[in-house]
Amino acid sequence: MPNEIAYTADYMHNRELSWLKFNERVLQEANRNETPLLEKLKYISIFTSNLDEFFMVRVGTLTDYALFDNNYRDNKTGMDAPEQLDEIFRAVAPLYTLREQAYSSVIESLEHHDIHLLDINSLDFDELRTLKKYFTQNIMPLLSPQIIGSRHPFPHLANKQMHIAVKLESKKGFLFGLVAVPAEMDRLINLEGGGHRFVLLEDLILYFAGYIFSIYKVMERNIIAVTRNADINTEEDLLDEDIDYRMHMKNILKTRQRLSPVRLELTNPASPQLLAFLCDKLSLDSQRMFYSGAPLDLSFCYLIDRHIDNETVGSIIWSVHHPAEPVPSDKKANMMKYALSGKDILLSYPFESMSPLLSLIRQAAENTSVISIKITLYRIDVQSKLAESLILAAENGKEVIVLMELRARFDEKNNIEWAQRLEEAGCRVIYGPVGYKVHSKVCLITRREFGKIQYITQIGTGNYNEKTAKLYTDLSLITANQELGRDAAVFFSNLLIGNLKGEYHHLWVSPGNLKSSVLKCIDEERRKSVNGEKGNIIIKCNSLTDKEIIEKLAEASCDGVKISMIVRGICCLVPQVAEATENISVISIVGRFLEHSRVFCFGTGAERKIYISSADLMTRNTERRVEVACPVFDPDLKDRISGMLETMLRDNTHAWEEVSDDRYVLRRPPGTDLVINSQELFTQEARLNAIRAEVSNSSVNKQNSNKGLFMINRALISVRKLFGRR
Repeated sequence: MPNEIAYTADYMHNRELSWLKFNERVLQEANRNETPLLEKLKYISIFTSNLDEFFMVRVGTLTDYALFDNNYRDNKTGMDAPEQLDEIFRAVAPLYTLREQAYSSVIESLEHHDIHLLDINSLDFDELRTLKKYFTQNIMPLLSPQIIGSRHPFPHLANKQMHIAVKLESKKGFLFGLVAVPAEMDRLINLEGGGHRFVLLEDLILYFAGYIFSIYKVMERNIIAVTRNADINTEEDLLDEDIDYRMHMKNILKTRQRLSPVRLELTNPASPQLLAFLCDKLSLDSQRMFYSGAPLDLSFCYLIDRHIDNETVGSIIWSVHHPAEPVPSDKKANMMKYALSGKDILLSYPFESMSPLLSLIRQAAENTSVISIKITLYRIDVQSKLAESLILAAENGKEVIVLMELRARFDEKNNIEWAQRLEEAGCRVIYGPVGYKVHSKVCLITRREFGKIQYITQIGTGNYNEKTAKLYTDLSLITANQELGRDAAVFFSNLLIGNLKGEYHHLWVSPGNLKSSVLKCIDEERRKSVNGEKGNIIIKCNSLTDKEIIEKLAEASCDGVKISMIVRGICCLVPQVAEATENISVISIVGRFLEHSRVFCFGTGAERKIYISSADLMTRNTERRVEVACPVFDPDLKDRISGMLETMLRDNTHAWEEVSDDRYVLRRPPGTDLVINSQELFTQEARLNAIRAEVSNSSVNKQNSNKGLFMINRALISVRKLFGRR
């Protein structure tokens, strides 16, 4: 066959199966002794919501391929869509068992803190009588039970909404009924009697199913939830250039709730009759049915702390994390001047606060010398201070251009609403080009003073979202480098005219030159190694799936280049494979904070090149999205980022190391060796640096200030010894 694809499965892995391994690592956080109890429950909830999204998106996509595209094959393993689905379903079933075990263990341990999630069947007569009264007064009026028959057709089951399914006995045989669990009600129902005792809303409705369907005998009852395909085609019907794109997206979103089911979950084994009925009505086969001994929705874990006393809560959650303020208060009060001082600023979230960037944009909105603010927005907070500053800037007569990406999956509604608000306030809002999501994180402030144009540019690895900046690790560079500013200005000009192949002096921008630049840098390290020099590559990203990049890394490995990779999630490259990837190491860090920053480092010493980027090394990012990678020029910041990468590579607390048979092994410090928790070390360093910066800028009591600086510097030296940094 002339167009036959060469599959190299010996050192490549299927992306879907790799993702399932990542989600298993998330679940394993619930089994760690050092994880606080309620946080363990939250990890199980995160695992569950991750799996839900996986079925909605990836299984949904593969299901479409299986139905409509017989030519589709995974370009790394050669599996077609049905083969991948079979492997997925086989891999998922054991994960349900692991989740049930983790959940049971956490619930049992919570009882030692007098927190009880109870089985209703274990309650005594008086408690059941109290619950029945509560049910009849507060829950029953909100229910709309339905039997299924010729006059009562099978209803639409909303995505992931729990329902009680019952098999009923009547005079004419048996029939089936359904009742939806109200999504707007608190899932936790308090019981009196000392301690913190709860039952779940769905368990209560299940228990009183006989009362709901009172004219029938309930022969069987079960809690079920349907997962629907969420892979909507946002480009459909977009041939008309005059179409209102925002309205188009609103209409497209309505279709998501009606897409086909891809999974059915049940909390108990069901009879053949009930299973056959549900499978028939939902058009699902038995492969897509999964039993769960844990609740189908664990989001109630985020409500527990509202129901219990502060003392109990404090013992079972992490202490509150307060990001350090990296910029002294006097400088933050004039961020415009500080940003223009000539020294680049690097913010490291969530160890450091996002507030300096928010202050900069707020001050730019009010500064008379600022002409314009241009920004790309992919995901922002529902209550966004940054967006409010953009509105203020527009109201103050400045040109504000916002590239708002309406196709950010599951954030479409929020982005549509903000786009409308920004436009109504006078901002010029544009949307990403057809077929290409704009995922880059770029903000450009343009000012004119004494007739001279100056740029302040911010480029980051993560979204402009105040909430996630406290949860995700990301890097944010603020620079007055005018060459980078001119590149950013060209970038926005290209977005405005739809030019995806623009030329830049320093920035790497996909789909134009980002991928080719990465490949070129890998080749440069190969040439060094072939010529007897030291070739070295460190890459940190969330996912690695791009086959061409994987092949190029394998070639570099064969030529002796040392390649260290920190890949949190999907990694389709299998390391340590002889004569292919034996010089490549891969770790995945799963800790308290979500590792989200992307960093590409090529070479060593003063000549090394370091780029921070919005792009993962996935084909969708390198070829089908607008992404930006920005060079870091400041030598001190390059040292800082290199030190962070080296620390993460030495992490032996939250790092999982991938081995040649594609397993991940949790690193543990042997014997009395040093315990390295990179996220905790970064937290300590950020706090010490913030104190040092504030003290060194204080003019009060110079003698005490110097003494304080001496003590802080000693503490920083101790922390950096752990980092292996100078």
